[in-house]
Amino acid sequence: MAKYQVIVEFRALYPDAKKPEYQTEGASGMDLCAYVPRANGRAPEALRIPSLGRLLVGTGIALAIPPGYEGQIRPRSGLALEHGVTLLNAPGTLDSDYRGEVGVLLINHGQGDFWVKHGDR
Repeated sequence: MAKYQVIVEFRALYPDAKKPEYQTEGASGMDLCAYVPRANGRAPEALRIPSLGRLLVGTGIALAIPPGYEGQIRPRSGLALEHGVTLLNAPGTLDSDYRGEVGVLLINHGQGDFWVKHGDR
């Protein structure tokens, strides 16, 4: 079977944005991290998603998916199991012509507030 490599260009939109990374050698996809902006130069605050609420969480990065390919954003099973938090439009699609900030549309099906901190996967 032939092996090939697809290059996806990555750009951090903020100095403290985290780049996508594989967490294990056998991982099929890279993890995205939440970018929570600093308030007045202080440490990043957390973003609140109330029960049954939804929020578009930025990642602070932009990607250049090559023509003929798509990027996908998929839910994390641990967040769904432990907190009832998942993607509202799963899987989310990153089209090859989109060059803006990658966002993750989360919904909280849990009974309490869910807090997203800077760097959360």
